[in-house]
Amino acid sequence: MLIGRFEIHNLTDGLFRLDGGSMFGIVPRPLWEKTNPPDERNRIRMNLGVLLIKAHGKNILVDTGAGGKLSPKWQEIYALQRKPTLEKSLAKLRLTPKDIDIVINTHLHFDHAGGNTFKTMDGQIVAAFPNARYFVQKGEWDWAHTQNERTQYAYFKDDFRPLERSGRLALLNGDEEILEGVRALVTPGHTEHHQCVTIESEGRKAIFLADLIPMIAHLPYPYIMGYDLFPLKTLETKKKILQQAHDGHWLLIFQHDPDIPMGYLKNTDGKLSLEAVRDTTD
Repeated sequence: MLIGRFEIHNLTDGLFRLDGGSMFGIVPRPLWEKTNPPDERNRIRMNLGVLLIKAHGKNILVDTGAGGKLSPKWQEIYALQRKPTLEKSLAKLRLTPKDIDIVINTHLHFDHAGGNTFKTMDGQIVAAFPNARYFVQKGEWDWAHTQNERTQYAYFKDDFRPLERSGRLALLNGDEEILEGVRALVTPGHTEHHQCVTIESEGRKAIFLADLIPMIAHLPYPYIMGYDLFPLKTLETKKKILQQAHDGHWLLIFQHDPDIPMGYLKNTDGKLSLEAVRDTTD
């Protein structure tokens, strides 16, 4: 799809599953299972979405999926199916990891940053995109290094620590334009320094929502993940972003929705819903 002069492509690193109750927080199962039916272990199907932005002659990835470093135990817990992998998704566009110039991590949880690095044949963990600079909020970077009992299974240090040693890490301090028209926007709630990414060109605008609103089913205000560290802050941020998106006719890009990756908001009698659109570049 074109956003003004920029191209955007919805890529994937495969599918995985998370606990449905955790994904919808206080919302009762009889409500959320209508749109997201769980398996026998109460897990719902989710996409490992990655956004490719082609702007100013640069190839930009927003997040990198789960990657290939998870142990068989964790792959089974999350029902991870990397079909296709991010590498194969890129190959369909005749791109390799060496062609990526910028990686923007919305945050450093394993399903968003696992593909930042990979393990070589001799067991070293190195940057998966050797020519890219990796951008992340400094607050998120610091938080990921101070794990506690609640967050220890969300952050895996092999996903991000090698980036510092590679010299390819760029830390952001708040909202910042990374490239003209491509902007990091701090959207706290899921984590304190979680960020979305906006793409703007020639009067058109899109926003990659990451874990602020991971799937279309999370559009209603009370539908907030149990994983969120600051759920009331999520609610506040969500209301603000959705109002801006509606008023500005922004394209919403949903990272974890397994069926519909993007669409535009419409307001019917005070109720927000989504008019889905397809990626016309496929």
